[in-house]
Amino acid sequence: MTIIHNLGFPRIGADRELKRAQEAYWAGKNSLDGLLATGQALRARHWAIQAEAGAHWVPVGDFAWYDHILEWTTLLGAVPARFGQADDAPVELDTLFRMARGRAPSGTPAAACEMTKWFDTNYHYIVPELHPDQTYRIARESLFEQVAEAQALGHRARPVIPGPLTWLWLGKGDAYAGGADDAAKLELLPGLLAVYEQVLQRLAAQGVEWVQIDEPILVLDLPPAWREALAGVYARLAEQGLKVLLATYFGSVEHHLDEIRRLPVQGLHVDLVRAPGQQAAVLAALRDDQVLSLGVIDGRNVWRADLDRVHEQVRAAAQRLGGRLWLAPSCSLLHAPIDLGLETALDNELRSWLSFAVQKLDELRLLRGLVDDEADEADQRALAAARQAVRSRAASSRIHRRDVAERLAASGAVRRERTPFGERIAAQQARLGLPRYPTTTIGSFPQTPEIRALRRDWRTGALGDAAYEKAIRQEIERVVRFQEEIGLDVLVHGEPERNDMVEYFGELLAGFAFTAHGWVQSYGSRCVKPPLIYGDVARLAPMTVAWSSYAQSLTDRPVKGMLTGPVTILQWSFVRDDQPREQTCRQIALALRDEVQDLEQAGVTVIQIDEPAFREGLPLRRGDWAAYLDWAVDSFRLSTSGVRDDTQIHTHMCYSEFNDIIEAIAEMDADVITIETSRSNMELLGAFEAFSYPNDIGPGVYDIHSPNVPREDWMVDLMRRAAQRLPAERLWVNPDCGLKTRGWPETRAALQSMVQAARALREAA
Repeated sequence: MTIIHNLGFPRIGADRELKRAQEAYWAGKNSLDGLLATGQALRARHWAIQAEAGAHWVPVGDFAWYDHILEWTTLLGAVPARFGQADDAPVELDTLFRMARGRAPSGTPAAACEMTKWFDTNYHYIVPELHPDQTYRIARESLFEQVAEAQALGHRARPVIPGPLTWLWLGKGDAYAGGADDAAKLELLPGLLAVYEQVLQRLAAQGVEWVQIDEPILVLDLPPAWREALAGVYARLAEQGLKVLLATYFGSVEHHLDEIRRLPVQGLHVDLVRAPGQQAAVLAALRDDQVLSLGVIDGRNVWRADLDRVHEQVRAAAQRLGGRLWLAPSCSLLHAPIDLGLETALDNELRSWLSFAVQKLDELRLLRGLVDDEADEADQRALAAARQAVRSRAASSRIHRRDVAERLAASGAVRRERTPFGERIAAQQARLGLPRYPTTTIGSFPQTPEIRALRRDWRTGALGDAAYEKAIRQEIERVVRFQEEIGLDVLVHGEPERNDMVEYFGELLAGFAFTAHGWVQSYGSRCVKPPLIYGDVARLAPMTVAWSSYAQSLTDRPVKGMLTGPVTILQWSFVRDDQPREQTCRQIALALRDEVQDLEQAGVTVIQIDEPAFREGLPLRRGDWAAYLDWAVDSFRLSTSGVRDDTQIHTHMCYSEFNDIIEAIAEMDADVITIETSRSNMELLGAFEAFSYPNDIGPGVYDIHSPNVPREDWMVDLMRRAAQRLPAERLWVNPDCGLKTRGWPETRAALQSMVQAARALREAA
């Protein structure tokens, strides 16, 4: 019988139980024992779901209290010195939390570790900090404890651990300034591998048969030294008494098959959703003593699979491999919502097109029945329903709009080159009259429980439209008056009406649908509920103009109109898979262009179009970059085309590396770009300096993902370092990102310090 299995399961809980338990613990409202009990209950529930669906093993180690890379970093004892970790003491959970967010219920607050995107997803990982004399040891017992938990519940446990090369590749340090591919990091391998060996030995002693070692960097273009390191790494790991499933995902490994085929591993997992064309080459390279795991159910999107098409896709592999064929999702289901069964409000037709984590496991079971020709009567009924859903979606009239197609075809006529930046910025300064080192925020202000309750009551009908609008206006006025009071130069309205920077716009655009429980983890306790883009996108009516116009009417200072950019709306949604992504992105850009023009006509002089996901969408292979950057830049410029020279266009990007795409960022031609730099200590400015970035830039000086309040002198020092790299007259002072997740006391204190820092800089100039 063909084996089905899973690479990882969402950890947050169907009702975001983990998030609630974490945040209660951080706030002192939950005990450590209570938090640990929640985690244990979730693991047991999720293992049971996978076992009942027919998974041969349950993955163990995919659970994480904040991020799976941080879990592994702390297991290795790779804790930066500023967190005060004793060399021979176990790493406590509070130390892990302080590394992630700067503070925890116990321990001294310290600067949090850097955070960035996990490959091309919207999941964030905590970057391992590396230094040349680093030592490693088994410093946490959680992995082994969880294996024992799963075994005690009667499950076959298959541990999941990050591969040593992937962990090193993702790490950074002052001594490794060459970037992610710095070969000097490989000097850390001997000490690192010694701990990997100890981990595998201990797992073998627990009776574990297989271990899943994730090496997603194998889909990248690796430098020679990293490719050459593979053989030595896996020769050592293969000697520890366990069978190794080498797991790759998010792309093809065809370009590394010469190295992979020689590795002494017993199994290989490849992603056939992202890279279906690699199957023949992988089959040809597979040894007779190896199993092949094919990732054929999309772990990163929500659309039901065409099981007949997938069956045809894997038929050749099944005929050749027999029992050596395993079937799985393309990657961990971490990136998918948990259970479609909770979505009772979706209409039946749309719901029939969807598949969440639980349903994807069911799809695997049905696929196994097709492959092994063993589908029972119940399975045949389920297969008939699946086939009908695929036909329904392909033929549905709600997907395609002729007016959108015609407008997109004619969109080239609306594009025109903007006036050179030097002329634009002079016109904008004449209109805005901003001081040197102008201050602003990124857009959102704290989303208090009262604001969330207000929106909830309005949505459920408990609060009428007039009362809701009055309350939102009162909150906008409160935020505007606060910003005037502390002396910010360019204000925002605070976004109290917005639940999420993508969901808000999707609710006002044609072609989008929404779930009630479709949550996925972004980082730590931060969960997002991505919209579903199922059809052609168009703006139905103005989306932000009324709120922005009201805010501007309250003050003589400029108030930014706040929009989410086309690439970010695309990336942070579950996107239709029946047309090229760039076509959907340009549809979104045209809808935003209408909004930009309406804002300008309403007297809004500064408009920010956020693109934090711009780099996230970059293909993992460099050879594919040019095509993506072409349509991504074009979509941004399409959304801003036609504005007046004295209307200032801002964009915002956070938690990304820009060095290798700085030219494309410059081609976006935003008047001002704001970026994250406080957590990375102004490191990202190197790219802008080396490129001689021509427009204004706001390097963030306030890490909004930590509750720590930055000191004025610290922010002044950061900006002085920035002024050594870029002309001071083109620098803005701002936080790293929006403030919706922060509380008012820390926000007030931090922004007051930020404004004082800007004043000190002006006085010293």
